[in-house]
Amino acid sequence: MLSIYLNDHLAGATGGVELAARAARANRGRTPDISARVRALSEEIQSDRRSLRNIMAVLGTRTAHYKVFAAWLGEKAGRFKPNAGVFRRSPLSALIEIEALYLGVQGKTTAWRTLLAAAEQEPDLDAQHLRTLLDRAQQQLTELEDLHHEIATQVYGARGHRPS
Repeated sequence: MLSIYLNDHLAGATGGVELAARAARANRGRTPDISARVRALSEEIQSDRRSLRNIMAVLGTRTAHYKVFAAWLGEKAGRFKPNAGVFRRSPLSALIEIEALYLGVQGKTTAWRTLLAAAEQEPDLDAQHLRTLLDRAQQQLTELEDLHHEIATQVYGARGHRPS
């Protein structure tokens, strides 16, 4: 069961890495502060996926490549949804990406908690490292909440609208 669980989270992490990288590229044109923060988050999300792969290797879990590929492909397909613009990027896209990243990091947070619980039965799991990963995920959630507020203010403030 742990192998299935880890592969499901690896698939999610794969989609998350792709989305984070896209968000980092797309936010280059925003304020230098937002651009740097999204780029830093993207790097951390990549690092967290590597940590998950390392955990899987330590446990001898084989990668379900079809799940990883499906998640990768799903993230690519998600780019083709209309967000008020067919041929150019909508200002709303940045907001939706941050919200999707937030959901992904919430999932990662629960995965680290689950692995901490499994560490009681699985001696190859490093509980201290898992606590570090959990702490970082919780910091990422706080950062994403802050970024969401700032980008929402830019998106709706620039047009004179307020979100309802």
